[in-house]
Amino acid sequence: MSINITMPALSPTMEEGTLSKWLVKEGDTVSSGDIIAEIETDKATMEVEAVDEGTVARILVAEGTEGVKVNAVIAVLAEEGEDASSVEAPKASPAPAKAEESGKDERKPDDKPEPKAAKAEAPARSEPAPKTEKLASTPLPSANTADGRIKASPLARRIADMKGIELKALKGTGPRGRIIKRDVEGAGAGVAAPAQAGSRPAGSPDGLILPQVLDDRVYAPDSYELKPLDGVRKVVAKRLTTSFMQVPHFPLTIDLELDHLLASRTAINAAAPNGIKVSVNDLLIKASAMALMDEPDCNASYTDKGIAYHKHAHVSVAVAIDGGLITPVIFNAEDKGLGEISEEMKDLAGRARERKLKPQEYSGGTFSISNLGMFGIKNFASIINQPEGMILSVGAGEKRPVVNAKGELAVATVMSVTLTCDHRVIGGAEGAKWLQAFKRYVETPEAMLL
Repeated sequence: MSINITMPALSPTMEEGTLSKWLVKEGDTVSSGDIIAEIETDKATMEVEAVDEGTVARILVAEGTEGVKVNAVIAVLAEEGEDASSVEAPKASPAPAKAEESGKDERKPDDKPEPKAAKAEAPARSEPAPKTEKLASTPLPSANTADGRIKASPLARRIADMKGIELKALKGTGPRGRIIKRDVEGAGAGVAAPAQAGSRPAGSPDGLILPQVLDDRVYAPDSYELKPLDGVRKVVAKRLTTSFMQVPHFPLTIDLELDHLLASRTAINAAAPNGIKVSVNDLLIKASAMALMDEPDCNASYTDKGIAYHKHAHVSVAVAIDGGLITPVIFNAEDKGLGEISEEMKDLAGRARERKLKPQEYSGGTFSISNLGMFGIKNFASIINQPEGMILSVGAGEKRPVVNAKGELAVATVMSVTLTCDHRVIGGAEGAKWLQAFKRYVETPEAMLL
């Protein structure tokens, strides 16, 4: 009996992926544990191992195919003794009938259901599109205009807006006279919406090119180059939009003096064996972890069942990669020395840029750091990396005038950092206490040794 090979879920959040490369071909014999393909997930490119033994009878998804859903059949194995040439591809499940063919209302997820009509009411029938000449001059009477309100599905409204069709001129064939998708598509562009102020007709004296609609925005057809979204950009866009819209958040900003930390870093690197070079970012990771241990109420995540208070500081560090970013995690950072953090961070960042990280290496963080100081950014606020409760945005260190402890004007290396907090988990006072602890470790690095 043949064995189906399906698209694996290589991370907890993976919904689809790109089948980058096949490492076998039809007719090849594979054993359990053999590498058979490379899959590009939302964050990395990973190798896929065969689970069963057999002969590759059919490859159903060509390499380079994007958007392959998790659990979709990508190949078929013939078992030992089975004729590979006789193996057939699994039949795809039948596609649902179209609304026009079934006579039912076509409804998308964003179309709100209408109240059910009385039982005696006959089901709505699809009618041929009225002549556009009549519609353009005299709107047909319908339930849409009886109470002064146009009843139309959100999808129908969007299509009408894109095609320049005036909804009040249409007769709805959906439940209770509701205008639905087929009504707008059947009307065509002959039912024009009123021209907006400032618009110009085609062939105007200034040679204006009529624009086309793209993602609810208007661009001239030849003014851009469209590049499809890869897996990373899709996932980053989805998660950050969800986080920004759904998480009540607030920023807290504080200035830190770095001169003592920079001097300590120079001394540490001078004494470090085997060429270890500790960066300022490594020191900030350690300081963050220590502050999380001092203020455990801030090392927390919101869940529907309650607040999860984490026992260890797992620090996620934002790393820019082609097409987006990824946040590899330094686990148990409070227990690790600066040399270990430095070596681990270099390894994770290098493999992140090559998209070679494993899912368990970029998930499970309890706190994030995003550092744009190397680009000269002085101050910024980041979007929370759910389900973490806080993220620290690190700006550039620069010489600034300060008033020292003696009340005298002096020059110091100052860095601004902004802590963005999930207000469902962390209040302003808790966030401020964490920043005070972080400030103490940064301005007095020796405290991290205690």
